[in-house]
Amino acid sequence: MEYLHWKEETIADFSAANIARMYERGFVFGRLDKGVMQQTRSCRVDLAKFELSSENRRILKKTDGLELDGITLPLREEYDWLIGKLAKDFYDTKFGPGTMSANKVKEMLTDEEKSNFNTMLAYSLNELVVGYAICFVTPTFMHYSYPFYDLDRAPKDAGLGMMIRAIQYAEKAGMKHIYLGSLQRPGDTYKLQFNGLEWFDGTTWQTDTAPLKEILNKAAK
Repeated sequence: MEYLHWKEETIADFSAANIARMYERGFVFGRLDKGVMQQTRSCRVDLAKFELSSENRRILKKTDGLELDGITLPLREEYDWLIGKLAKDFYDTKFGPGTMSANKVKEMLTDEEKSNFNTMLAYSLNELVVGYAICFVTPTFMHYSYPFYDLDRAPKDAGLGMMIRAIQYAEKAGMKHIYLGSLQRPGDTYKLQFNGLEWFDGTTWQTDTAPLKEILNKAAK
């Protein structure tokens, strides 16, 4: 499925203030090229209103032992080709062959001239790294994107466990928001479970998810 977007702009001002303004207007960074931002049905969590739900706690318990470490990008000699392979295998399995290439992942993690991302989250279990997420971080917000994990070694519900821990990580760092990507297909409704969730309707940020659920259900038809 093509990434949902209404507008596309390429920025030259990479100041934290300008990027924050773009995210406030529903634009997000992606993997296309340096500075390219697309306006989409973005969703985010207002961290001042976030608190763990019983379902969040259940997922944390099921993924107990999963630990998160934030790593500054770009990677240099630290890059391992196995990271790119893990991402390719994950996206091939979850979304179909060709969804993500190992070379694109390497570019996003190592080439600051082409990549928009500045942080990688590494998730370990029993001191073995089993998952990653490629993110953009400022002092006021995090954009959590491109998560992938070892489908054989990661615990059940690892995807949600990783996302919840990223929300807690941003909250602990004193950020205002964490952006969780776009809402464009029925399978994206899992993002609606978080307290403090907001979504961009093309003009403003909304908190009522009832009309959003109708939009996502119609997308399946």
